[in-house]
Amino acid sequence: MWFAGGNQSAGATLPLLGFSEHPDLQVPLFLVLLTVYAGTAVGNLGMIAIIRISPRLHAPMYFLLGHLSFVDFCYSTTVTPKLLENLAVEDRTISFTGCITQLFSACVSSGRGVHPLLYPGVMSPKLCASLAAGPYTWGAVSSLTLTCPLLASSFCGSSIINNFLREHSVIVSVSCSDPFISQVLCCAITIFNEVASLAIILTTYISIFATIRKMPSAGGRQKAFSTCASHLTAITVFHGTILFLYCVPRSKNSWLMVKVGSVFYTEVSPMLNPLIYSLRNKDVKESGRKLMNHLIQFG
Repeated sequence: MWFAGGNQSAGATLPLLGFSEHPDLQVPLFLVLLTVYAGTAVGNLGMIAIIRISPRLHAPMYFLLGHLSFVDFCYSTTVTPKLLENLAVEDRTISFTGCITQLFSACVSSGRGVHPLLYPGVMSPKLCASLAAGPYTWGAVSSLTLTCPLLASSFCGSSIINNFLREHSVIVSVSCSDPFISQVLCCAITIFNEVASLAIILTTYISIFATIRKMPSAGGRQKAFSTCASHLTAITVFHGTILFLYCVPRSKNSWLMVKVGSVFYTEVSPMLNPLIYSLRNKDVKESGRKLMNHLIQFG
């Protein structure tokens, strides 16, 4: 439904350009992203199930990893089904209400990039619960802060979303309303999130590296550095993509790169996290193996 002027946003239908400019990519992308989503769902839900069922994993570290898997699954489920639909059908539109709902849900899950790596011995149950509740609370606050100004916006003319993701800056770019307040809020929240996240990560890894250097065993140091390298890979993919999307000026020729970058942090990162943070863990693999053997015996 097209409209001109007035605050009729609630009844608006916004076309999604997505990857329609590249029709030869539609089928390959659909198959690849469907496979990635299946891997994300199986990996994260499997991780949650293993942690819940195995008594040896009822520890603070695995409690936080379980929440990470839950948030990754929710985030991927918020974004991917609509993307797959857009690749499979010709009607690539979304209602304004659906657009805002998806943006809100995605923002609530945006705190998944911060993963405190603390030893169980220094974490009380109260601290553990606070660490889990913090990202959810901040995500909800950020979501309300970003979406409330959009509810008062109007869209007119050719308001085409040149992306598959209902991302804040993309929605603002097609609005007829003054974008200043929305842009300032988005910039402030993004900078705060990235600075706070990277400061926590940097502080954590300085402590970890200092501990690793004191290890007497060369083999132990090598194994610890290997684990840290895997963690840093996941962090680099997630935060590097966000910094690229928000800090690199956009031109008409850069929209394809923006879409590819969006795929990385919305699709690839949630799939990699259970592999990098959890499934390489000895206790998790052992618990998973026992669970599979149990299911086979009684299946």
